[in-house]
Amino acid sequence: MKKVLNLAIVFALTAFFVACSDNEENEPTTGNLTVDFTGLEALGPDFVYEGWLIVNGTPVSTGTFTSVNFPQTYTVDSNDLQTATTFVLSIEPAIDPDPAPAATKVLAGDFSGNTANVWVAPVTSDANDFTNISGQFFLRTPTDEMAGSGNNGNDAYGIWFGTPGAPPTVGLSLPTLAPGWQYEGWVVVDGVGPISTGTFTGLAERDDTNGFSGTQSNAGPPIPGEDFFLNAPTGFTFPLDVRGRTAVISIEPSPDDSPAPFAMKPLLGAAGNETAPATHTLNQNLATLPTGTVRR
Repeated sequence: MKKVLNLAIVFALTAFFVACSDNEENEPTTGNLTVDFTGLEALGPDFVYEGWLIVNGTPVSTGTFTSVNFPQTYTVDSNDLQTATTFVLSIEPAIDPDPAPAATKVLAGDFSGNTANVWVAPVTSDANDFTNISGQFFLRTPTDEMAGSGNNGNDAYGIWFGTPGAPPTVGLSLPTLAPGWQYEGWVVVDGVGPISTGTFTGLAERDDTNGFSGTQSNAGPPIPGEDFFLNAPTGFTFPLDVRGRTAVISIEPSPDDSPAPFAMKPLLGAAGNETAPATHTLNQNLATLPTGTVRR
């Protein structure tokens, strides 16, 4: 009888451990992460979006995508999925030798339960600063003027993001962008499209030149802006009359392989028919800033 009891115990223990092993093997090792974003635009061919979970302070990729049709679902390690505290979306090179996230982070948000509400938090040190942005611009062509000559009658062909004076002063109130981002000015020409006035990060300095400026050696005032006299791109006719056009300030990834404005266009305004010393207003356009939700 004792041997029979011992065998029964052995069988019972064996069945218990086998059952435990089967249960462990049947536990799912992956789970679904669903992202639903608004306001994103397709990138150029050299870049992709990539999602990241922050797990114990370490970024873990959830995969890349180029389509901006949402929602999208990704398969992720279940442990990473459940222990992640934050979701981040970045822009990465399509061929990327670096396994870490790039500096150009578009959206981020902390998980509360199984949901993270994400927005443009990583674009600046404090994205709340966008709620207070404003801007002014004026029409004048300082790069076509000889030093000290003043107005030469061409002022309808230039736009400068500031307030006129001697020298002009800063007219943009915008937050400092995080690494991987820069501002860019635009003039929208009906039937043709937007033309860039240059990229910039500082509000009290000249932007990157596009080679459109006038024939004089005057580089223009220490604020972002452009005169449209030389080297017209295909489809545009110079000199370009800016009166009545729409002016836009966008936020662009850097590097940027697309010639078009990026999705984020926080300021825009219409140029009237008056040139300097008149100023024109840039209004908030915060609805273009991307947002979204992430669910696990």
